[in-house]
Amino acid sequence: MVSEERIRGEESKVAALESSGRMSGAPVGARQRRRKEAVDLCLRLMCMASSIVAVSLMVTAKQATNVSIYGFSFPINSKWSFSQSYEYLVGVSAAVAAHSLLQLLIGTSRFVRNSSVIPSRNYAWLIFAGDQAFAYALMSAGSAASGVTNLNRTGIRHTALPNFCKPLHKFCDHVAISIAFTFTSCFLLAISAVQDVIWLSQHSS
Repeated sequence: MVSEERIRGEESKVAALESSGRMSGAPVGARQRRRKEAVDLCLRLMCMASSIVAVSLMVTAKQATNVSIYGFSFPINSKWSFSQSYEYLVGVSAAVAAHSLLQLLIGTSRFVRNSSVIPSRNYAWLIFAGDQAFAYALMSAGSAASGVTNLNRTGIRHTALPNFCKPLHKFCDHVAISIAFTFTSCFLLAISAVQDVIWLSQHSS
């Protein structure tokens, strides 16, 4: 009789431990999910901020000065809107800032309500497609703007066109930093796209 009571007692302890483990495991899983969602929201915030900085620096890039060609001094006026590549960069970066802000507002609202930031697979696929498309657009815009900036900095060989970034150093500095933030936004969006893929792989069923 005693041995049976001991066995039953041990079985009860084991069952209690298993139940306790299941109960404690749920909050741990929830905390991990919340932590990952917080990281995703931080990525959105940083991407939005980086895109806004890129737009702000580009639209303020303008300078007027004189340049000497063959000994003659000519006035030159440089402005970001004179280049289609720079306009393209501003447009794409502004669109990315709007996209990031929208996702940040939606995600923060769900996060505050303790709901899943990504409610369904269809939503995850939509976000993944948007992140990937905007990342490619940012890469394209940054590359195009870099080509124009490099031409301004080096000039054209075997011609009288000089290094315009010497007299227009403020303009070129604004543009260069704007391009750097554009590529930063591209990198952050790429990370977000990877996070989307991880979520989809974990919720394949």
